[in-house]
Amino acid sequence: MKKAVLIALLLTGATASTALAGDRASDEAACRPDVRRFCHHLHPDAGDNAFLNCLQAYRARLSPKCLKVLTDNGV
Repeated sequence: MKKAVLIALLLTGATASTALAGDRASDEAACRPDVRRFCHHLHPDAGDNAFLNCLQAYRARLSPKCLKVLTDNGV
């Protein structure tokens, strides 16, 4: 559950909840450019799985910072 919420926060740019551990602001900042670059065609309501699938499709082209966020979260 934590991973899904974190990914949703990362990919939608939502405000981080203090209920979850970690530094969401820096995680969001790390992946936001990649989401905009590779997943701009997705509607914000597409859901975290759609954004996650999109990033995974472009995994080889992700920035090192975003790739680290995904890897650190078991994705």
